Amino acid sequence: MHRSAFVTLLLILLSALLAGAVPAASQEAPDRRWVVLIQGNLAGEMTLRKEGADQIWSVRFNDRGRGPDLGSRISYGADGTPVKIETDGHDYLKAPVRERFVRDGTRARWETGDGNGERWVEGSAFYLSADSGAPEQALLARALLGAPGRTMALLPEGEAHAEILGRREVGVGDRLEDLIHVAITGLGFTPQTLWLDDKGALFAVLDGWFTVIPEGWEPVAEILRSADEAAEQRFFAELPERLARRPDTFALVGAAVVDVDKGRLLPSQTVVVDGDRILAVGPSGSFPIPEGMERIDARGKTLLPGLWDMHVHLQPADGVLNLAAGVTSVRDMANDMDRVTDLAHAWDRGEALGPRVILAGILDGPGPYAGPTTALVDTEAEVKEWVGRYADRGYEQVKLYSSLDPRLVPAIVRAARAHGLRVSGHVPQGLSVPEAVALGFQEIQHINYLFLSLWADEEGLDTRTPARFTVVAERAAGVDLRSEPVRALVQRLADRGVVVDPTVAIFESMLTTRPGEVQAAYRPVADRLPVQVRRGMVGGGLEASGELAETYRRSFRKMLDLVAALYQTGVPLVAGTDALAGFTLHRELELYVEAGIPAPKVLRLATLGAAEITGRADRLGSIEEGKLADLILVDGDPTRDISAIRNVELVIKDGMVLDPDALYAAVGVRGR
Repeated sequence: MHRSAFVTLLLILLSALLAGAVPAASQEAPDRRWVVLIQGNLAGEMTLRKEGADQIWSVRFNDRGRGPDLGSRISYGADGTPVKIETDGHDYLKAPVRERFVRDGTRARWETGDGNGERWVEGSAFYLSADSGAPEQALLARALLGAPGRTMALLPEGEAHAEILGRREVGVGDRLEDLIHVAITGLGFTPQTLWLDDKGALFAVLDGWFTVIPEGWEPVAEILRSADEAAEQRFFAELPERLARRPDTFALVGAAVVDVDKGRLLPSQTVVVDGDRILAVGPSGSFPIPEGMERIDARGKTLLPGLWDMHVHLQPADGVLNLAAGVTSVRDMANDMDRVTDLAHAWDRGEALGPRVILAGILDGPGPYAGPTTALVDTEAEVKEWVGRYADRGYEQVKLYSSLDPRLVPAIVRAARAHGLRVSGHVPQGLSVPEAVALGFQEIQHINYLFLSLWADEEGLDTRTPARFTVVAERAAGVDLRSEPVRALVQRLADRGVVVDPTVAIFESMLTTRPGEVQAAYRPVADRLPVQVRRGMVGGGLEASGELAETYRRSFRKMLDLVAALYQTGVPLVAGTDALAGFTLHRELELYVEAGIPAPKVLRLATLGAAEITGRADRLGSIEEGKLADLILVDGDPTRDISAIRNVELVIKDGMVLDPDALYAAVGVRGR
């Protein structure tokens, strides 16, 4: 589903990266044209047309039926800062966008979906649209490079700084470009890199899944991406020495320890850690602590195993964000193979900071709604090749996607079983959940597919498209969960031991967020986030108003009720997010409690339960002698108030001691 960092942020941020521009403005031929690539596949375009002193930008791309179509007219002053911006169109989820900015001397005013504002400004200040992307960031980079100290105030708030990372000459055929590699800090969790030409104009932006590059220059994208990744690696490589402590042995004294298996709280315990292992656990005072051993006073706090997020799509900053939130293990459910394995290895070796990673590789079929991947299969031979490739790279699971030809599912299951891999995923178009389970699915991603299965026989329902969201939003409210079809579906999942990965927090954002509102998952933390990330948390829901908006809210409540029915019937659940790292998992667990699952049971499924499903319960998931030292210390009792998991005061991963506030500060997040 890829809704994010990620907003989920993954696609919240990616859509913000590529927005800020103008499609419907004019039919005249553009002065410049860029292509938008998703995992190397053509997905759309961005254009620039100059009209007098104004720049007219447009961007549109298609990501499985989603994607923005935005247009902006930008006028800027002698110092390179905008004096007028007009943006219209629709955002990634097709919600309307209308934004206006004007600066008249010292007065700056703006109208946006996240509210109107006004400020009196002296000197240079750069306004970034709520949907700012490559065009505005390029203008900002050029303005910063000409500003004193390469630093400038931002509007509505904040400050940005630019650094030149280097220059690089690239060529295609007989064409050459001398490029400037620039990093901008102050916008998001990490420096935003982009490439300018020798005149200071935008050349390319490359970020994870997405690439924006001039048409015809696609062959140099990998060269530029490698330079971006090297800059990222330098940024994160210096964090372990600065932020991590590795004492040989230490004791956490006086904490209440959560016994996640039995769902109870053990008061006043001492836990001794030796290297990366738990050496001893018991009531404080029941065994001696050697003289000279470091003691951490944990009285009045609660110690629990590190949390698991079982549905992520990792980006480099996610390592720090997850650890700061107490997430010490994750399962990546689809990514660029080289990128994610490099991240996982760097985190395992301590070259950067991040959780343990389990890898799941995506498989989809070609077509207009294909997922953002190069792993597109249309034959059994291609299936065997890709499954073998994933197995060779240490993957433990394959995730089937929506456009996959159902006739290939048996071949995928056979190949996966031959390599010892689990099989999970979306339910491909043309299959129902019971049919997918009969073919060998061991897990279903996203709660919406269980609802869609109720209408699988309907002609014209294409679950490859955004209909997989809108149809559920419109109809789930009216589903009787006590009806025979629903009860039979849930019981079948329970009888077969099929795991469900609900990802309800992203549906809460999608179905309940209205224009101008901060998405529910991030309301407790929005004011702590970097300015452009925070602005990206406003809106982002499916467009609805009046009675339809109320229907969407009731449909989301029905999703929670179905999660409760799954739990009560014995269907194994895992906690996954598919959104902004760390913070979203806290909300996911809160929603399970709102659904009616007791908090101690929620803690179990997010720790020991995940370890059991991934075959790691012998060394992770609970606080026991001999297990790996992945622990978090929180203020409060999450067995009574699940929201106490937001109050992480200390994180221990593999025996490495980390301060969450210092981790957050490293990626621009303010402390609690």
